[in-house]
Amino acid sequence: MVTVPNAIFYVFTFLSIFIQVFLIVTFFDKRKQIVIRKEDITLKKYPKVSIIVPCYNEEKTAYKTIRSLLNLNYPQDKLEIILVDDGSTDGTWNVLERFKNYSNIQMFRKENGGKHTAMNLGLERATAEFVGGLDADSFVHPEALKRIMTYFVDQKVMAVAPAVVVHQPKNVLQKAQKAEYDFGVFMKKMQGFLGGIYVTPGPFSIFRKSVFENLGPYKKAHNTEDQEIALRMQKHHYTIEHCPDAYVYTTSPDTIAKLYRQRVRWIYGFLKNAADYRELFFNKKYGNIGFFALPAGVISILTVIYVFTSLLYTIVTMVIDKIAQVNAVGFSSLLHIHAFDWFFINTAAINLIAVLLSLALLFSLLLGRKMVEGKMRPTMGIAYFFVLSATLAPMWLCKAVYRAIFAKQTNWALERAN
Repeated sequence: MVTVPNAIFYVFTFLSIFIQVFLIVTFFDKRKQIVIRKEDITLKKYPKVSIIVPCYNEEKTAYKTIRSLLNLNYPQDKLEIILVDDGSTDGTWNVLERFKNYSNIQMFRKENGGKHTAMNLGLERATAEFVGGLDADSFVHPEALKRIMTYFVDQKVMAVAPAVVVHQPKNVLQKAQKAEYDFGVFMKKMQGFLGGIYVTPGPFSIFRKSVFENLGPYKKAHNTEDQEIALRMQKHHYTIEHCPDAYVYTTSPDTIAKLYRQRVRWIYGFLKNAADYRELFFNKKYGNIGFFALPAGVISILTVIYVFTSLLYTIVTMVIDKIAQVNAVGFSSLLHIHAFDWFFINTAAINLIAVLLSLALLFSLLLGRKMVEGKMRPTMGIAYFFVLSATLAPMWLCKAVYRAIFAKQTNWALERAN
């Protein structure tokens, strides 16, 4: 007899498997359209591009970020760099001033108002036809901008998201995130094929400036302005593409506390923005963004939370049973070891489904690794990713859902605290 908890688990795991299999099928259907360029390319035309770098307490990383922009293989007279210090309390402004003599760099200093205000100040000063941002803890591949600009040959394309990858992971936590970010490249490209991109990442997403002229500037958007602008664009049927070989290298959190704060903000922002744009859900005029991409995000969150709470309940119940057993017959009952027998292996369908889901996810992770590094060989980072997903991820997911329900805001500045 199938219990209610098992029935719920079946539903969640079926939907999760469907999502993963659908993405894998999309990959095989569209794989010939995935272009990964290793060589330098030449554009027929080099449009002017404005890149905004919002900074808050980034004295340790801002210099490398700005240097990477100056090292772009793109005509410097066609590249406008706008540096905005959003009220930093460290030496960030001193770092920015090292670039004050560059003719294509503008610098501004303002009171702290949040990342969206820094981006909007940059938008007001931008003079180019195309605009983008680059977080001050990231840096770009020299060919990234040219590769992105090839997508704008199609006049219907209004924004292009890059491939964000982790730079030189040092500890177990960062290696797990590297596998996750590689998987994100795979996911983003498949969403692009489906017309379902709902985040244009802060690190180096490039827009036609007309997007902001027509739809308005960035909003605070629960401290996830890169999610809100993408959903706003989807609502107005603007095309968003993904460039899987426009590599942007980011410095990922190196401690559990930093990672926890970042992910709570991300998930909280997704849930609140999804609620703000709830009219997109299951509305046929919005296509795959409403029927697949957004529901898939919500299902993934609910599945992890449900499986985690079910497992926690099972463990607590088992511990209570063992305590009752010890009270009844003493500790000797725990010391008795039964001989192994294959008969006792649990082959219930519920476990086989869980294994199938894990294998589908593993294959997607390997496809992401192939898109980023050209090879599908498993790494320890992938193993670390599964451990991270099973142990820490449910905690920040639960916290984000709690905050979303009780409207407790997250904070961009706090996330950058040591």
